Amino acid sequence: MRPGGGAGNCANRRGVRRAAWVNLLLGVPAVVPLSLAWWLATEYLPMDCRSVADLSDPGLAHCNYTTLDHAPVMMFLLAVTGLLMLWLILAVNVFRPRRLGRPRGAWLGGTLLIPVPFAVLLLLT
Repeated sequence: MRPGGGAGNCANRRGVRRAAWVNLLLGVPAVVPLSLAWWLATEYLPMDCRSVADLSDPGLAHCNYTTLDHAPVMMFLLAVTGLLMLWLILAVNVFRPRRLGRPRGAWLGGTLLIPVPFAVLLLLT
C-alpha cells in the first residue's frame, strides 16, 4: 500500500470537497451583501457631496441625488444582510464542524470560495 493512501485519505478528500461545495453554495446568498458593499464603494464613496444641500454647490463633482437618496437604505440593508451572512458562515464553518467533531481546517479554508459567485457575477456584467 502506498503511503498517504487508503480509506482515510479518501474520506479527507471527500470532506474537503464537501466543504468547498457548501462554501460555494453559501456564496450565492452572499451575493446580496457583497453587491451592496460594491455599490457603496463604487457609487456612494466617490461622491464629493454627502447631503442634498451640497447638490447646489458648483465646486463639487459627481453629486447624484438618486445615490444620496438610496444611501441610507443601502447601508441598512448591508448591515442586516451582512450580519445574517456572517452568522450563517460561522454556523456552517465553525460551530457545526466543532459539534460534529470534524476538523475545521477544510471548512475554514473553504470560506475563501464564498466570494467566487459574486466575482463571476461581476465578470458577467
